[in-house]
Amino acid sequence: MKTFYGRANPTTGALDWVEESEEYDYHQEIARSCYADMLHDHDRNKKYYEGIRAAVTRVKARGEKVIVLDIGTGTGLLSMMAVTAGADFCYAVEVFKPMAEAAQCIVEKNGFSDKIKIINKHSTDVTVGPDGDMQVKANVLITELFDTELIGEGALPSYEHAHQNLMQDRCEAVPHRATVYAQLVESELLWSWAQLQPVEVEGARLVPPPAVGRCAGAHAVCDIQLSQVSPASFTPLGPVCTMFTVDFSKPVSSAFQAHSSQFVAQSSGRAQVVLSWWDLDMDPSGSIVCTMAPSWTYQEPKMAPWRDHWMQSVYFLPVESQVTEGEELSLMVCHDDYSLWYSLQPPHQEDICAFWRHRDCLCKFVYSRIRLRFNELCELQVLREDSVCLSVSDGSLLPVFAHMLGAKKVFGLENSQMSKQVIDEVSIQIILSGDALKCFSHCMIFILVLNTKPCSTCGEISLMWRGITDLWRIRAPCGTCEGFDVTPMDEMVQRSLDFHESREAEPHPLWEYPCRALTQSTAAMTFDFTQCLPQQPISTQGSLEGRCHGVALWMEYHLTDDITVSAGLTGPINEQGDCEWSRHRKQGVYFFGSPWEISGDGRAAVSYSFTFEPSLGDIRMDFTVTSQ
Repeated sequence: MKTFYGRANPTTGALDWVEESEEYDYHQEIARSCYADMLHDHDRNKKYYEGIRAAVTRVKARGEKVIVLDIGTGTGLLSMMAVTAGADFCYAVEVFKPMAEAAQCIVEKNGFSDKIKIINKHSTDVTVGPDGDMQVKANVLITELFDTELIGEGALPSYEHAHQNLMQDRCEAVPHRATVYAQLVESELLWSWAQLQPVEVEGARLVPPPAVGRCAGAHAVCDIQLSQVSPASFTPLGPVCTMFTVDFSKPVSSAFQAHSSQFVAQSSGRAQVVLSWWDLDMDPSGSIVCTMAPSWTYQEPKMAPWRDHWMQSVYFLPVESQVTEGEELSLMVCHDDYSLWYSLQPPHQEDICAFWRHRDCLCKFVYSRIRLRFNELCELQVLREDSVCLSVSDGSLLPVFAHMLGAKKVFGLENSQMSKQVIDEVSIQIILSGDALKCFSHCMIFILVLNTKPCSTCGEISLMWRGITDLWRIRAPCGTCEGFDVTPMDEMVQRSLDFHESREAEPHPLWEYPCRALTQSTAAMTFDFTQCLPQQPISTQGSLEGRCHGVALWMEYHLTDDITVSAGLTGPINEQGDCEWSRHRKQGVYFFGSPWEISGDGRAAVSYSFTFEPSLGDIRMDFTVTSQ
């Protein structure tokens, strides 16, 4: 049986329906998952193991049998830890069927099938009783239901239901509690990611409309590797505050809650951004702690564990406000069952924390934070007064800028009515001639005769071999994890990668991930935008030597002989292989299954081939390691 999925046609902009196997969705889910990253996180695994041993010991000390409920078991790793620590029986719940099947294989492979029962259900559907999924209620609750925001994967509703229906009254929990921390800062860098900034164009100033300027947008978290944001790029306005704590060993509520922390401003500045992370106490005494704190909070930053499945959070306040050193402040956090949002309140004010979404403005729903911080002006330096411009985009301000630079006529083709409305809101302030700029919202092809060259005359895909400090872990096989054989999971992931995803590069913001260039960049494929789209596939081949975890790929647009816009490297690579990446674009990363290297007296090379399929707008790539 086949299924259809939608794909944007790069030639027409229309939505084409492509036939794929009915298993396409779950293969894609598995291939893009980060199961390997969690299992490679030794700090996480070690802390969980210590917490589980302590919890099992406390229950046995009360003379009780240890019955464990493991919600979101994944590979079954934590359940196997519990049985090894002395648990009498484990109920391991996993809602994702392929993962539940892999867990069953892993449990059997490690000899725990008589002590662990895999339940392929959502925990809220699990039943207890003689004919139920669980024979009795559990007295130890083990979970790993957390994301970067702590509660974004539905941890609170799952805990709430478990305590009400699946757990004994006096139970232990691993982790025992979570604590959320936050720090108020001023940061031009981070604040610019959330604001459409005024732009100077040839002496004219494009200022966002008032509705856009005061629009807070959605209160979605910005999750990043905060360790890669230099402390020099922000000014702390207050101390790191403890915002709230959740005790997982007691009944948990998923209802709306507000918490505040009062402090005295330690410096003057503009309150713009809240940096946030959380800790897990694996035991009641707080002696076993797994922290998500960024590396610059450590006395020895290099000692901070690296992980990508849990990062840190950046929240943007609804509006920036001036604070003065010594001023009393109150930082408030509110949460529902899945998300958090912050606000700055006058001290001693009653806790009031409403949704502060500004619904009159669509700007921050159309533009991602990457789009808000990307300066597109350099792409328009080839315009002349007699230029007639066509901008085909999804909310780009290029047609507005082209008009401001004096183009004779500008046409903008948008793929959604929402994008067109935002462009209209921005452009109405500076467009004096009614027919100088026209913005359409249609899914059709416009054929225009232009009297100038396209702004981007050509583009090329550049690639570079990379030695990645940590990111490789998200795709590397695990084999054995904390003494347990998890190869069935490796095999499951590899099958899904082979199904489709292994032929594609993954998007990652490489500025967040330390890496070292092992080669200079090289052009792998070039496109001439002054020519019609080729009707037949085009291919290119090449090879490079070195040792690496993967390959970085990005586009470079050559506007003129002197002007290039890079979506990858922003400067030359030094002798040590250090490189700086654009913060305004993600780069493609093609991971190898494991690092390969040149032998002492031999040679090895990687051959690559790229094929561009015009009908699909897709680039197929293949890399082959050969010894010489």
